Amino acid sequence: MLNDGSGFKKVYLATGFTDLRRGIDGLTRIIRFQFQLDPYDKNTLFLFCGKRTDRIKGLIWEGDGFLLLYKRIENGNFRWPRTQEEALEISADQYQMLMQGLEIVARHPIEEISCPEFSL
Repeated sequence: MLNDGSGFKKVYLATGFTDLRRGIDGLTRIIRFQFQLDPYDKNTLFLFCGKRTDRIKGLIWEGDGFLLLYKRIENGNFRWPRTQEEALEISADQYQMLMQGLEIVARHPIEEISCPEFSL
């Protein structure tokens, strides 16, 4: 599901480190209070990465409940942006780069990005 990425309206990365022991409630609190975003935004994927860059968690509101995704890759790691303590909205191309283990070159805080037509 995460490799395909179809059906996501928006994708946000929680840059820096996230404690992946957190569950749905803990991750929604980060989305709402740290990033001032709405975790109930349907078809919006929020991605989190811990200190070990071979695993990520994703959170999606499906309208009737949250879907918590966990992915651990066997070889390699995710090239996760670690420099800022905020959420970044990424484009479809950047999402594909991330899922292929490539570094995301353009890093823009969500305040600088206007992406009304996000589609994969």
